[in-house]
Amino acid sequence: MATTKPSARWSPSANTRCRIAPTPSGKSSIAALDRNSLNTDKRNIVQGEDEAGFGVYVHWPFCLSKCPYCDFNSHVVANVDQRQWADALTRELEHMRGLTGPRELRSIFFGGGTPSLMEVPTVEAVLSAIDRLWGIHQGVEITLEANPTSVEAERFRGYRAAGVNRLSLGVQSLDDRELKFLGRLHSAEEALKAIGLAREIFPRLSFDLIYARPGQTAEAWARELRLALSHAADHLSLYQLTIEEGTAFARLYERGAFRLPEEEDAAELYRLTGEIAAEAGMSAYEVSNYARPGAEARHNLVYWRYGDYAGVGPGAHGRISGDGKKLATQTLKMPGEWLAAVNAEGHGIAALEDVSTAEQGDEMMLMGLRLEEGVSLSRHAHLTGHALDDARVDDLVQKGLLLREGDRIATTQRGRLVLDALLGRLLA
Repeated sequence: MATTKPSARWSPSANTRCRIAPTPSGKSSIAALDRNSLNTDKRNIVQGEDEAGFGVYVHWPFCLSKCPYCDFNSHVVANVDQRQWADALTRELEHMRGLTGPRELRSIFFGGGTPSLMEVPTVEAVLSAIDRLWGIHQGVEITLEANPTSVEAERFRGYRAAGVNRLSLGVQSLDDRELKFLGRLHSAEEALKAIGLAREIFPRLSFDLIYARPGQTAEAWARELRLALSHAADHLSLYQLTIEEGTAFARLYERGAFRLPEEEDAAELYRLTGEIAAEAGMSAYEVSNYARPGAEARHNLVYWRYGDYAGVGPGAHGRISGDGKKLATQTLKMPGEWLAAVNAEGHGIAALEDVSTAEQGDEMMLMGLRLEEGVSLSRHAHLTGHALDDARVDDLVQKGLLLREGDRIATTQRGRLVLDALLGRLLA
């Protein structure tokens, strides 16, 4: 993975559930794929937007418990002074506005942690500050991540009244035994009730599922996915279980407490996922995200299209363009340290660095090739000052890993299965 990460500071998982690694099959070598075992992707590249837009990410770092698979910046704290945190988030937003200047806002995302532990007045205060600083017009997507416990579901109507128009539910499984394994606090019944309630209240809804779990068969996953699709609104995020360093699962996995599916089985589950989702009218517009036409997550598209975003709250990352440069921001991760810094300085930024043109090009490819629409070669050349090596691009096209159509390149299904290795070769 180190060969494809453009910078040690680049960590989109701090702001979003999109993960960079591993790729669906876990394969590290392009040569490891048997070309004859997979169909060649004959699709046309979907035209994407080169103007990626601007978003605001708000990180709420608190959870009721720490899930064993989770490596996000989350902390279990018994009592939180919500007024104090609303004030601190507002102060950091004001500081970020000084860095970004006036921008047309496309999206707002409350991530975590567990943002559905935020009281409604806290969400209202943050949205009021964002509106004052950048302006929230009618078309802005406002997403809040939530857990489907009955207690948190009671806040849904309040969030909607505050302005949230898209809910992202952390369902993770519709099987009680699997939910227990994943350390979740809700039941499958609670999850389905929360999905139904959210569909009544919010114009748009997404929920997450984790698959490729220990012992999971293709038949069992197909049943669970079809059940999920029967309840889904317009968007699903479907992630394969990965072992992240420093998590409880990492320690259990190292001790041999459980095993993940073999790489070939995981790749088959990934292909099966795409087929079943497509049958239900949800296409894979990104490696792990499926949506009906027009229901793609606008905030995550800001990341994947390499747009700008201000990140506030503990451990949040940002990318801000101006004066011919792109700045990378990262705030302090520990909630107490962040809060003290904001109270003292007006912000909790721990790192503020220029992103070199080479790093910008790598980051753009790293994110953009996750999308079905792919990447504009001319935009990449404009960022970096030089074109990609045509011979490398053509070689990957000949191997059936990339599509090239006019100014754009995109990964094929085969390419997505070895995305890390593909990026390593393309950007070497």
